[in-house]
Amino acid sequence: MNTVLSAVCLSVLCVPCPAQASGQAGPVVPRQTVTYDESNGVVFREKDVWNYTTMLLREDLGLLILGARGVIFGLDINNISRKKASVNWAVKEEKKKECTYKGKSSEIECENYIRVLHETEDGRMYVCGTNAFSPTCDYLTYSDGKLTLTNTEEDGKGKCPFDPFQRHSSVWLDGELYSATSMNFLGSEPVVMRSIHRETIRTEFKTSWLNEPTFVHMNNVPASKNSSEDEKVYLFFNEFAVEYDFYSKLPVSRVARVCKGDVGGQRTLQRKWTTFMKALLKCPVMESQLPYLVQDVFRWCRDDLSSCIFYAVFTPQMGSSNSSAVCAYDTQNIEEVFSKGKFKTPASVGNSFVKWVMYTDEIPTPRPGACINEEARNMNIKSSMDLPDKTLQFIRDRPLMDQTIEPLYSRPVLVKKGPAFTRIVVDSITALDGSSYQVMFIGTESGCVLKAVDYGDQNSEEMFIIEEVQLFPSFEPIKTLRLAVSTGCLYVGSELKLVQMPLSACQRYPSCVDCVLARDPYCAWDVTAEQCIRLPASASSELIQNVTDGNPFQCPVSAREAPQAKDLIFIEDADVHMPCQPSSNFAQLDWQRNGEPLPPSERHRLLRNVLVIGRASEEDSGLYSCWSTEQDVRILLAMYELKMDDYSRSAYHERQFQKSSLETLKVMVGLLTILVFVLSGWIFYKGYCGCLRQSRSGDPAQHEGRMFKPLRVLQHRTGKQTTPLENQNNSHTRHEEE
Repeated sequence: MNTVLSAVCLSVLCVPCPAQASGQAGPVVPRQTVTYDESNGVVFREKDVWNYTTMLLREDLGLLILGARGVIFGLDINNISRKKASVNWAVKEEKKKECTYKGKSSEIECENYIRVLHETEDGRMYVCGTNAFSPTCDYLTYSDGKLTLTNTEEDGKGKCPFDPFQRHSSVWLDGELYSATSMNFLGSEPVVMRSIHRETIRTEFKTSWLNEPTFVHMNNVPASKNSSEDEKVYLFFNEFAVEYDFYSKLPVSRVARVCKGDVGGQRTLQRKWTTFMKALLKCPVMESQLPYLVQDVFRWCRDDLSSCIFYAVFTPQMGSSNSSAVCAYDTQNIEEVFSKGKFKTPASVGNSFVKWVMYTDEIPTPRPGACINEEARNMNIKSSMDLPDKTLQFIRDRPLMDQTIEPLYSRPVLVKKGPAFTRIVVDSITALDGSSYQVMFIGTESGCVLKAVDYGDQNSEEMFIIEEVQLFPSFEPIKTLRLAVSTGCLYVGSELKLVQMPLSACQRYPSCVDCVLARDPYCAWDVTAEQCIRLPASASSELIQNVTDGNPFQCPVSAREAPQAKDLIFIEDADVHMPCQPSSNFAQLDWQRNGEPLPPSERHRLLRNVLVIGRASEEDSGLYSCWSTEQDVRILLAMYELKMDDYSRSAYHERQFQKSSLETLKVMVGLLTILVFVLSGWIFYKGYCGCLRQSRSGDPAQHEGRMFKPLRVLQHRTGKQTTPLENQNNSHTRHEEE
């Protein structure tokens, strides 16, 4: 059979895919799993260079600035495999020796790992490296196709970590570097600092401010146009909690906030933050008893900057769960806690124990930790230097809020079992229905990128993972994610390489049904061109897309050409494998043989993407077809004409002939045996009946002598008692004998 008509049944009913589950209930499965292949993205890697983890997108220059170990690259932003420029920044020999003397590894730790890369207002770049545990910063320029360090090196303490593997974060804002890292060689003095032009402002070195923190992310939130308040900088980190009674140190997640205009206090908190406030960051996952810990954060703002949302990935504490989560936080809700919430205060219990409880006394005016606003200006307080000591002393001793920061909808937007989430970026795309959707790209520790969209709303949730793409052949954790809207690409960094991946590969969907079922807001089916294309498209294009439920009822009903049946020759008693790869993890496969459903049996094993026939024989020959069903759409995926090879067939038929001959012989022998028994029985019957008739019609004396004489002898010999008749016969017999 060369061709088979494949009818595509389209239903107008919205039947949800069974694998599409909410963030809290049931498993969340990617619709499509893309295994590793070089075509998944463009790769950059330089020989003997490692740690491709610090990136700066310079879309104005058409460059991706990549900081690695001992070198900075300038890559073509449209094709990162093309290196446009590079500059080495190696550690001087005396610095490396000094680092080695302090017990660090010469080959690994005592190198210069680029950790800070920011664009400045004058078009230059501010760059810092660990420099063999002696952090150093410099300016970087690009001109005439060359990257150049200006050699105006400055101390990087508090700006860049000493340890290349210690988490840190920083942001450049109006000519100032806001950084969160460690101030000393041992990494035991954490600091949140602002430096460069103005006088340095930093945190207090107190456990109530920072208690062995792990810094994760720092970013600013612009002030709204109609607001008189200052711009704010938010910091996400993990630290050991001071407010819980726990038998050991309990890590928790925090979000802290400082104001851009903060210049410290006049007497109290000199050159220290007067606006540093922090609160517990909550991402509730029902299956876990211990709080999840934040690993990365991405700020997404509307085009008019009227509101921003922080998307954060969380992982469980050691051994508490095997699921990761994504929670979203509205900056207005965060600011509500900081501006109106209650404070926690330390309270002594006994002689040595301190317990943190909610502060219930009167709060000083102006409000501690608040940015300078119109209300403060009306009180003739124009900067933090003018704040009264009472306000400053309050915030110095009580930087922790009593209220927690709750996520949007009071739940995660995504919870998924499997490899832990590591990084996240978010893009916004307008679909054909006119709605704007936020698409999350999530990196994992197994080297995959998940692409997910929450198609639910405030009252419901419907998380849909469009695809999972394996970018690295070995399981390399993803360390960095950057998104460029101008190129429509994602840049993914690990220890070993950098990969450029398109935000959507619409060419993976060969038909209208496949394109619509993908529910990818970037893709739509072009009816005229008969292909799945990337949005936006030309105004004249007739497009089909349905991201809300993925039902392809708008697709034209067509009898597309079925796959050709493949001849599959097998050897008798060998296992036969017939692959059938579904285009979706949501698709249900079923097999038919010669047009009839193939029921499972001990020899027919129906696996996910292959049918296995164990010890195949001639009876297994026939036409096999594999069908896929998703959203009531049934498609023929593969066909196989299963045939036994000629030698096995000849041997099989010869054995069948021999077996048939032997069976025939057995039947004939059986029939002859039966005939012999029948004839023997007939002969016996005829002989016995003839004797009986003769005894009845002949001389009684002859009969008596022929028939009973042996009996008399037998009875005489055995000594048995005789009847009167027998005695009479015996007397006649004796008389005759006389």
